[in-house]
Amino acid sequence: MRIGIAVVTIFMLLVSCKEIKQNSNLKEGTWRVELDVMDNQVLPFNLKIKKEINGDYIMQIINAEEVITVDEIVIHGDSIILQTPVFEGYLAGTFTDTEIKGQFVKESLDRIVPFTATYGIEERFDSETQISNKDVSGIWETYFSPNSAEEYIGKGIFLQEDNRVTGTFRTTTGDYRYLDGVMDGDSLKLSAFDGAHAFLFTAKVTDSSMNGIFYSGNHFKEPFVSIRNDGYELPDPDSLTFINEGYDKLTFSFPDSDGNMVSLDDVEYQNKVVIVQLMGTWCPNCLDESKFLIDYLKQNEDLKVIGLAFESAKTEEKAFKGINRLIDRIELSYPILLAQFGSVDKVEAQQKLPMLNHILSYPTTIFIDKKGAVRKIHTGFNGPATGNKYVEFKKNFNEIVTDLLNEK
Repeated sequence: MRIGIAVVTIFMLLVSCKEIKQNSNLKEGTWRVELDVMDNQVLPFNLKIKKEINGDYIMQIINAEEVITVDEIVIHGDSIILQTPVFEGYLAGTFTDTEIKGQFVKESLDRIVPFTATYGIEERFDSETQISNKDVSGIWETYFSPNSAEEYIGKGIFLQEDNRVTGTFRTTTGDYRYLDGVMDGDSLKLSAFDGAHAFLFTAKVTDSSMNGIFYSGNHFKEPFVSIRNDGYELPDPDSLTFINEGYDKLTFSFPDSDGNMVSLDDVEYQNKVVIVQLMGTWCPNCLDESKFLIDYLKQNEDLKVIGLAFESAKTEEKAFKGINRLIDRIELSYPILLAQFGSVDKVEAQQKLPMLNHILSYPTTIFIDKKGAVRKIHTGFNGPATGNKYVEFKKNFNEIVTDLLNEK
C-alpha cells in the first residue's frame, strides 16, 4: 500500500493526540460525506465501504455513472486516512460506528476543507419534496461570472429522471465532471468529488432559465446564469490555440524523472507523428485524456506521445513524485516531462512555450506531423461525462491521427 510522507505525518498527528482504540472496525455499507464549503452550504457525495477477506478496506466514491475506487486506506484505532487515487487530495479523520469527522486536504495548495460522513444515508442531497415541478433535461447556454471581467461561457447538459439530475457543464477548457444531484421543487443541487476537485452547483430554476452559484471547495465561488437553448454550442476547440507568427514549430527541452532532458529533436521522435499533451497530475480532465491515450496507443504503436506536466507541487521532488504516482497508478505508457512546478499559472506556462499564442486549458493537445510541423491544437477535453461529445472527440482524434500516420 503506497502512501505519501505528508499523509503519514498527518496520520501520526491524528493518532498521537488520542488514546488508541484497538481492533476498531469501520462500518461497511453506504456513507454520505458532506464537505463544508462557503455560505453555510454543504457539498455531499456518496461513499461505499467494503472490508475484504484479508482485512483491507476498499471504498468507492460515486458521482452519477462514475465510480472511483479508493484502495490506499490506513486505519489505526479510530483514525483513518483515505488517499484518493492519482490525485494528491486525501481525507483524514476519526470515526465512530455512525460518523467520520475530519478534513479534506490538498497540501500543495494549502487547502483544508472540513467534512462529516454519516453512515446509512443513501440520498446524496436532502430533498424537501420527492416530486419536482421543473425538468432541466436538455441543453443550457451558460455564463459564469456574468457581466464581469472574469466572465466565461459554458454549456449545461442534463438528464432528469423523477427528481434526480445528472450531467455536466462543458466549458472551452473542459468539463465539470460527473455531476449528480436533485431538483428539489424549483431548486437545482448538483455535486461532484474526485479527490482533485470538490464542486457544488445550486440554482433556482424556471422553465427557461437558471440563476445559481458555483462553489469549488471552500476557497472559491462565482455566480452563473443559464438559458435553455437546445441549439447552443461552444466555440470550436481546434481554433482557440495556435502557433504565433515568427515560429514554424513547437520546441522544448524538459527533464523526465531520471533527469534526462527530452525534446522533439531526439532521434526517437524523428519522422514520427507526435502528440504533445499539456497536462497536470492534479487535473481530472487530463486524467481522462491520459486514459484515452493509453488505450489508443495500444492499437497505434507508430504514434508517439509526450506529456508536459505543469504542477502545483512546491518542489521539483514533490512534482516528480506526483508524476511517478500517476504513471504507476494508471500504467502510463508514454513519458511525462516536468515543464513547471510551484504554479499552474497559464501565463507563466505560456512563457515556457512562447510559440503558442496562449495556454488556455489543461489539457491542451498538440498534433505534430512527421516533418515536425504543428497540424492541429485542440484546447480542453470533452471527457466521458460529456456523453456524445466524448464519442465525437474520439472519432475526430482517430481521423486526424490516421491521416497523419498515412502521410509519407
